[in-house]
Amino acid sequence: MDSPRRDSPCKRPAGRAAAAVAALVAAAALAVPAHAATEPKGPDAPAGHSLRAPVTDENFYFVMADRFRNGSHTNDDGGLGSDPMVSGFDPTKKGFYNGGDLKGLLDKIDYIQGLGTTSIWLTPSFKNKAVQPEDKSAGYHGYWVTDFTQIDPHLGTNDELKVLIDEAHSRGMKVYFDIITNHTADVIGYEDKNKEGARRPYVSKDAKPYKTASGEAFDDRDYAGSEDFPPLDAATSFPYTPFLDEQEKNLKVPDWLNDPTLYHNRGDTTFVGEDSYYGDFFGLDDLFTEHPRVVKGMEDVYKTWIGDFGVDGFRIDTMKHVNNEFWQQFGPEVLSYAKDQGKDEFFMFGEVFDTTKSFTSQFTTRNQMQAVLDFPFQDAARNFASKSRDTRSLETFFAGDDWYTDADSNVYQLPTFLGNHDMGRIGSFIAADNPGSTDAEQVARDQLAHELMYFSRGNPVIYYGDEQGFTGPGGDQDARQTLFASQVPEYLDDDLLGTDATHATDNFNTGHPLYAKISQLAALTKEHPALRDGAHQHRYASEGPGIYAFSRTDAEDQREYVVALNNSEQAQTAEVPTYISKRNYELVYGDAAAEAKTSADGKLTISVPPLSAVVYKSSGRIPHSKAAPAVALQEPAAAPADNGRIKVTADVGGASFYEVTFEAKTAGGDWAPIGTDDTAPYQVFHDVAALDAGTALEYRATVLDNGGHKATSASRTAAVPAPVLTLQKPVEGSSARGSVELSATADPEKASHVVSFERSVDGGAWTALGSDDSSPVYSLADDVSGLADGTRVQYRGAMSGPGFSVVSETRTVTVGDAPQPDSVTVAGTLNVPMGCAGWDPACAPAKMALDPADDVWRLTLNLPAGQYEYKAALNGSMDVSYGVGGSATGANIVLDHPGGAVTFRYDNRTHLISAVYPSQQPEAVAVAGSLDGELGCTADWDPACDQAQLTLDPADLVWKLSVTDLPAGTYEFKAALNRSWNENYGVDGVPNGGNISFTHGGGAVTFRYDHFTHLITAG
Repeated sequence: MDSPRRDSPCKRPAGRAAAAVAALVAAAALAVPAHAATEPKGPDAPAGHSLRAPVTDENFYFVMADRFRNGSHTNDDGGLGSDPMVSGFDPTKKGFYNGGDLKGLLDKIDYIQGLGTTSIWLTPSFKNKAVQPEDKSAGYHGYWVTDFTQIDPHLGTNDELKVLIDEAHSRGMKVYFDIITNHTADVIGYEDKNKEGARRPYVSKDAKPYKTASGEAFDDRDYAGSEDFPPLDAATSFPYTPFLDEQEKNLKVPDWLNDPTLYHNRGDTTFVGEDSYYGDFFGLDDLFTEHPRVVKGMEDVYKTWIGDFGVDGFRIDTMKHVNNEFWQQFGPEVLSYAKDQGKDEFFMFGEVFDTTKSFTSQFTTRNQMQAVLDFPFQDAARNFASKSRDTRSLETFFAGDDWYTDADSNVYQLPTFLGNHDMGRIGSFIAADNPGSTDAEQVARDQLAHELMYFSRGNPVIYYGDEQGFTGPGGDQDARQTLFASQVPEYLDDDLLGTDATHATDNFNTGHPLYAKISQLAALTKEHPALRDGAHQHRYASEGPGIYAFSRTDAEDQREYVVALNNSEQAQTAEVPTYISKRNYELVYGDAAAEAKTSADGKLTISVPPLSAVVYKSSGRIPHSKAAPAVALQEPAAAPADNGRIKVTADVGGASFYEVTFEAKTAGGDWAPIGTDDTAPYQVFHDVAALDAGTALEYRATVLDNGGHKATSASRTAAVPAPVLTLQKPVEGSSARGSVELSATADPEKASHVVSFERSVDGGAWTALGSDDSSPVYSLADDVSGLADGTRVQYRGAMSGPGFSVVSETRTVTVGDAPQPDSVTVAGTLNVPMGCAGWDPACAPAKMALDPADDVWRLTLNLPAGQYEYKAALNGSMDVSYGVGGSATGANIVLDHPGGAVTFRYDNRTHLISAVYPSQQPEAVAVAGSLDGELGCTADWDPACDQAQLTLDPADLVWKLSVTDLPAGTYEFKAALNRSWNENYGVDGVPNGGNISFTHGGGAVTFRYDHFTHLITAG
């Protein structure tokens, strides 16, 4: 059906998107000629150097204050008393405050500086809700803020923070704050919360739209970035009615945070789709960041820490879960304020937990932020140093750096890292990726990862403890060990790399091989600054494991540094291209010949020991070009992974050091720079999302050589592409009973989009179902209960607007239960060690078995260690196969297998095939609920009760508990992991989701839990 707010009288403001269009058109200029390429008019095309922002050479030390050093025991309990469930202090538990503080950081600042640290980055240090009962853990990490104006009393005082900052500044170091704009502590409750206190499942905007205080439905995205936001009322505006306990009505500071209408109030997120923007993170109160009061309030909060305390920059938490308009206002405003305070090098970077550059870069281009944490680099570095992947993958990785290039930022600003407090440590990744390897090999791989990080572009980040070889079995609490002596049993079991020490003692060893290596790398890059912010140019990549080489060149100094890294376990030699022929290069790092000379064709022969790196520096400067090279633009086209950008590429003749500046203009406008690239292939991805489809654009490129000569290309024209409409649901080939859920997304997304859905029954005419305009996900439900089983229904979406009319692809659904195939085979390169030919869809040992309990096909087998590719092949043939993302004939799925048992699972409803491991399973799973007393537990809802624990079946990696005689009745339950409520799953496998209701007639019942889907069932 149509969105209930289609006829709403609420005004739809132009917002920031329209302002951005106007600004671009005003800045851009002359009429676009009708032909595709012309010579530029006049000699005034700019030829500049690639941007180096003030922050391209920082060495960050990322530290969780509670886990660094306990400088004062007087603040351990935060002044809240001795009960850990009140104070949050329990040094024997990894999920509670362990005692570290700001004084501890100050006491050991020599240790931090000794690593070559130039910037200390603190996890959030504001006052937290000490304990959130439903999480049964404490706010030691800093992400449960109640007072944004005060340092958490467990960590110290505002005055102690000022002392720490002043001391750091006196040493030439900066201090960065980790800040939160997305949420606060869990204080708001919902009036219809159930009796067990479980958090509520997410309610979509389509199911229950926001309403004004007077009861009119509206879409908040129509007003995001505008001051004209409708008035709200807690009693009528939200899908859940928020309330505050009397004792917590004024808990938050500043006071505006106590207004429940400034939160989304939609229930818990599943971290995908619409709810990734609007849902509560495990109950944390999700701020209404589309509301101008929230934007202004957050700006004021963080300006205070800059003006009053001298904080030098911010790392911003959960950036991708906040709407674009917030960042488009917050970033420029805070940066402008900081510069007014004399902070010319003030720097902000956001957490965008994603490894796709086309997505992560949107926050620095479209959203005007300075930088994001380089999650794609972390993934690439692990693959190279820990997994010894084909070095050509690094070539491909760095070639994508141009996604970040625009007029005021580029990839050189990004903080790079190897692991963190959420995902885990580089030491743990290396241990997991190389089972059975020696400590010496693991240390060598760790050092290789750090060499790649320090010698390549970006600002390296050391996660505290990595310099002491910390590992741990996973992320989150398992990656938050103390540098001071620990009392946590789980930490005391950890192995440390490069040392015989344990977590039972302090670990501030400046002689540790990793501490020494990091210090050495920091000192070397300080001595040779081109290794920090020189142009990063790809040079060489071997086939398979081996040498990856690149050069770093300062645009002014023009001395070339050649970096060669070897990720194989044997010494390797390569001929690496350079800018200079017949020239000596001297060794500045690594175990190799002290000097080497390039050949007549400019190749430098380099030998690199296993799992290590070498660096050479040219003895002279790159010879100046005598004339600028020829430059020509390729035809501009929509970027393949971001339809809101146009890819503009320049072909440059010659083989010296060049920089290419790109410009664009709209009809009637002037040329405006859109970025300068110093690395081949020379290209930019111009963000045109704010412009209407069909808008005419013109591009040109100017090359600057190292002799100061320049040449400008002929211009080429392009038009802003129409948006792409993609159906997210239903899954192609799926089945359904009752209703079919439809959803679509548009690229680029705009609040003005309206999507219409249509269906065709058994090949008949297309008929309209309804439309939706509540962005960013457009959805509808289609009732198919009146259609006979076996009926084939096709669906599509349609959308039109200024300059475009588009239709999505179609998806086909079968009414009723989907017929299972006759057979499913794991077909791929793994068939060879199973005794079959490669990619053999009829390979008997690779055939899966259907589990009738959940209609999932499974196969458990043992494989040698190695990298494999595979798909699901149906009915003994590759004619019907499914790859990445469940796509028909989709890309091969890559499996990095450590060796041993692995279980494959295939679901014919989604066509997803995946590999799961025993090592990925939790330590325990309980059916925790109102039935626990009947199972023999001392109380209901007891996740630690022995009688409620399921057992992992190694044959299919499904957890099972068979109860022989459960009394008749209606019960509620969830899956509780690791004998606590810290991690639990309810309805539909949602984290902290609603209770599952089960009516039982009495007798035997089996509970099953699949850790892949988090679904727990009874039957």
